[in-house]
Amino acid sequence: MKVAFASTDRIHVDEHFGRAEVFYLWEIGPEEAEFSGMVQVRTEGDDEADRIEARCAGLSDCALVYVAEIGGPAAARLVAKKIHPIKSKEREPITVVVKKLQEVLRDTPPPWLRKAMLKNERPAFVS
Repeated sequence: MKVAFASTDRIHVDEHFGRAEVFYLWEIGPEEAEFSGMVQVRTEGDDEADRIEARCAGLSDCALVYVAEIGGPAAARLVAKKIHPIKSKEREPITVVVKKLQEVLRDTPPPWLRKAMLKNERPAFVS
């Protein structure tokens, strides 16, 4: 699954969702994980709703987004787009978060995470 991280230094989950200018993307599975790119988001404009929407649109392929902080309206907008926001309790290195997520994926993921993992899978067409 594709996971985004809000970071100011490319190493730690340390940025507020609403201030993030770049999100770092990883493809993460139970056994393998790799950095897959960055999404730069539009940050200009006076309307907060437009800035939130620009960030959400840039993350549309992601199942999860790890942030240091996130406001209620932004979190609700992400959830409505089937992107699960996760606040990192500490300024953890992204690689540590990735390993922890892989451990959860190898065990028995909670229902919300199983659903997030299936986000981009489409049901088979049955005739």
